[in-house]
Amino acid sequence: MFEIMLFNFLLLITCMVALWLLSINLGDVSFIDSFWAFGFVVVAVASYGQLGMADTPHTQILLWITAIWGMRLGVFLLLRWRRDGADPRYVRMIDKASGNPHLFTLRSVFLLQGVMLWTVSLPVQLGMYSDSGAGPAAWAFAGIALAVLGIVFESVGDHQMTAFRADPANAGQVMDRGLWRYTRHPNYFGDACVWWGLFLVAVGAGAPLWVAVGPALLNWTLLRWSGAALLERRMKRSRPGYEDYIARTSGFIPRPPRKQA
Repeated sequence: MFEIMLFNFLLLITCMVALWLLSINLGDVSFIDSFWAFGFVVVAVASYGQLGMADTPHTQILLWITAIWGMRLGVFLLLRWRRDGADPRYVRMIDKASGNPHLFTLRSVFLLQGVMLWTVSLPVQLGMYSDSGAGPAAWAFAGIALAVLGIVFESVGDHQMTAFRADPANAGQVMDRGLWRYTRHPNYFGDACVWWGLFLVAVGAGAPLWVAVGPALLNWTLLRWSGAALLERRMKRSRPGYEDYIARTSGFIPRPPRKQA
C-alpha cells in the first residue's frame, strides 16, 4: 500500500512540474483546473496498473467511475479555458504575489494542487488496494448510486450554465434556472456526491474509514477555500441581483427556493 501511494504521489508531482513549465511557456496557469479532473484519472489508472490489472468488482467500479467523471469534467474545463482564456482568480492571485511569480505558481498552484489531488484520491487508492475480490455489498451499491447522481447532476448543471452564458440576452444576469434554481452550485454538489460515493465503494472494498479525509478535503475546498467562497465574492460585485439569489437559493444541497417577503 505504501509503495502504491508513494508512486502515485511522485507521479503527480512530476506531472505538476511538467505542467508548471508549460504554464511559463503559455503565460497562463488557468489550464491547471482541467488537470485537477484529469489527474484523478491518472491516479486511478496508475493504482490499477500497480495491482497487476486486478480484475475485481470494487477495483473496476472505482476505476470506471473515476475515469468517466474525470474525463468528462476535464474536457469540459479544458474547452472552457480555450474559449474564455485566463481565469481572473489566478490572474489576481499572481498579481498580488511577492517575489518571483513563476516560483509562486510552482509552490502555491501546481505543487499545492498536486498534494491536494493525491489526498482527495485516497478512497480510490486504498479502495483498490483493499479489494478482497468479494462481490459488491450495500455500501458499494449506495456509493455507485450516489456517484452516478453526482455525475449526472454536475453534467446537467454545466450544460445549463454553458447554454445560459452563450445567449447574449443573458449578459450580466444571474443564472437561476434549471438546477441552478435549487442550488447555487450544482457542479460542486455533483463533485461532492461523486467523491462521497467513491468513499462508500472504497469502504465496501475494505478501505479504512479515515479515507473520508479525501472527500472531506474536497468539500472544504469547494465551499470554503477556492470554489464557492471566491466565486460568490466576485458575483456579489458584478451581478446586481446576486444578493437576492443568495437569499432565496440554497448554497449547496438542492432544495426548493425560499419564499421572499
